[in-house]
Amino acid sequence: MIDAPAIDDRVINDRKARACAWFRTLRDQICAEFEAIERDAPTDLYPGEPGTFEFTDWERKVENGGGGTGGMLRGRFFEKCGVHISVVQGEFTPEMAAKTPGADKDPRFWAAGVSLIAHMRNPRVPAVHMNTRYIVTTQDWFGGGGDLTPTLTEQRTQDNPDAIAFHAGMRAPCDAHPVADYDRYKDWCDEYFHLHHRDEPRGTGGIFYDRHNSGSFEEDFAFTQDVGRAFLSTYSAIARGRMAEPWTDAEREEQLILRGRYVEFNLLWDRGTTFGLKTGGNVATILSSMPPVVKWP
Repeated sequence: MIDAPAIDDRVINDRKARACAWFRTLRDQICAEFEAIERDAPTDLYPGEPGTFEFTDWERKVENGGGGTGGMLRGRFFEKCGVHISVVQGEFTPEMAAKTPGADKDPRFWAAGVSLIAHMRNPRVPAVHMNTRYIVTTQDWFGGGGDLTPTLTEQRTQDNPDAIAFHAGMRAPCDAHPVADYDRYKDWCDEYFHLHHRDEPRGTGGIFYDRHNSGSFEEDFAFTQDVGRAFLSTYSAIARGRMAEPWTDAEREEQLILRGRYVEFNLLWDRGTTFGLKTGGNVATILSSMPPVVKWP
């Protein structure tokens, strides 16, 4: 991230509006495709009526603090899936301001983004997470990425076909934009999504980037948009490719145990969870990333 001069209010307001519009568009595209997958899942493996997203608006409990819309799908293929958008503003606490670019001079912030977590009923279909965001203090930047979290030990290797396909999908937008660095973002993802108390990765990785400001808003925005598009096409293909595979009771049991790793990471190490809770975000959407059923034997 580079230190940038102050931005004219008209320019920054235009950037905010464009970012918000894109996050909403991406949310709509993801929800439409996930509902199509839900409908297309074979009925012999996934009986019952296909689920659809239910949307709930929320507001921060501070004046002019913004809010968002939570989207939840509880279906026959997607056991629990949340796709949320938010636009919030306020002031960082002194502790957070000291750690955030530009906030040491002025604690006010504005942030918008889209976030997703999908936990699948079929343990042979990996869970997945994605988010992209745009943040403004006295500086502005993008962040986000996506990572794959298989819930069977046999699939939690870098040479697994799903891991290979997901990394290829995440590499594509990086290679298409000179402002991005796939190798750095891959390593950053591995470093970030690591359970330090167990010294093990959360899943098979993907990309992670933060405080991304190359000096060109247009290039950075285009890259972030392509990350969203690449995620949707890549994960959709993985889910559709696995949806017809039957599973055993033993695989379901293993899935429930490995889901516990996801809970541990989000509650102990995830900065996004901390950011949301410490800035007065909606607890229901922040914690919607928790798996619907999990075991710690």
